[in-house]
Amino acid sequence: MIRSFLINKYLAQQFIKIVFIISIIFFCMGFIMNIFEEINFFKDFEINIITPVLLSLLFIPSLLNDFFPFVILLSGIWFFLKIKKTDELTAMNVSGISNLSIIIIPSILSIILGIFFVTAIDPVTSVLVKKYETVKGNYEIDQDYLATVTVNGIWIKEKGLKANYMVRASNLKKENLLEVTIYEFDKNNNFKRRIEAESADISSLKWTLKNIKIIGADGIESTKSIKDPSYFSMYDIKKIKSLYANLDTISFWDLGKEIQLLKLRGYSTREMQVLLHRSLAFPFFLLSMLLLSSVFTLGTKFNDNNWTYVFLAIISSVIIFFFNDFSAALGKTDKLPIELSVWMPIAIIFVFSVVGIIHANQK
Repeated sequence: MIRSFLINKYLAQQFIKIVFIISIIFFCMGFIMNIFEEINFFKDFEINIITPVLLSLLFIPSLLNDFFPFVILLSGIWFFLKIKKTDELTAMNVSGISNLSIIIIPSILSIILGIFFVTAIDPVTSVLVKKYETVKGNYEIDQDYLATVTVNGIWIKEKGLKANYMVRASNLKKENLLEVTIYEFDKNNNFKRRIEAESADISSLKWTLKNIKIIGADGIESTKSIKDPSYFSMYDIKKIKSLYANLDTISFWDLGKEIQLLKLRGYSTREMQVLLHRSLAFPFFLLSMLLLSSVFTLGTKFNDNNWTYVFLAIISSVIIFFFNDFSAALGKTDKLPIELSVWMPIAIIFVFSVVGIIHANQK
């Protein structure tokens, strides 16, 4: 680190300023793209423009959170390019300050920003996404069909042609729901009866119930034999297992609790474990992106114009994005250990960047 407090302060201020500007640019771009999608969704509803605008404002912060590593990459390129083209880098090198010392300040800030995003921003964006899904869900065609996992079990709400149903199961085991209770209501939501089953095979939309008994609204168990012990549902094993498809609604601080809950209910927790490790690795991901940006600028001699750096940033972002997602997918599908699938891309970027920085520091 540079010993001069004034130089450290100047570099920190310049880097934070650039990060803020690029974050605003990403936010505006995301808002513009998302607002058209929201307007298209609400085209058949009689609403004003305020609803799509508010929904976009609720959704975009989580999108910015996902793309923040690339904000750091672009910010780093802009920052190093600025001090390089204004000869500030040359002046500091002449005064005995190495390129490595200059990189340390934005590197520390990148780690701090990563920790801040995971511990403070992520819980806020998860609340905003929940609100977004709640508001938008009120306009969904299938809003009469809901499913959720709670500490009290797995709950499913369904609307049939002749009756409404509320289904509760204790947990999931392979393709079977265990300790199933089906509450049946008429169209006026008056309770009619409940059906209890030891288990339900949900490999298809036609559930096969095992060892069932029917209890009427008066609490008396029916003695009639049941010829076809089945129940037709909107949910099968695939839909039940995808209840947590949108992990953006889960805060970093709630991940441990949610993982334990899913384990208790018989769900696979690999996706959440991948998310947990990605959250823990996020500050180091930002650091690796910052180091990579220093390699592109301090370690190269493209002096013609800025478009070369823009091209490098875009190509690198695309490659890293797909490589990171591909590696995470291998972890989710049990093709790679979860820890390796999350940390391997970061380690590769980090090693490549460190080698490039050592080379640049020797110039």
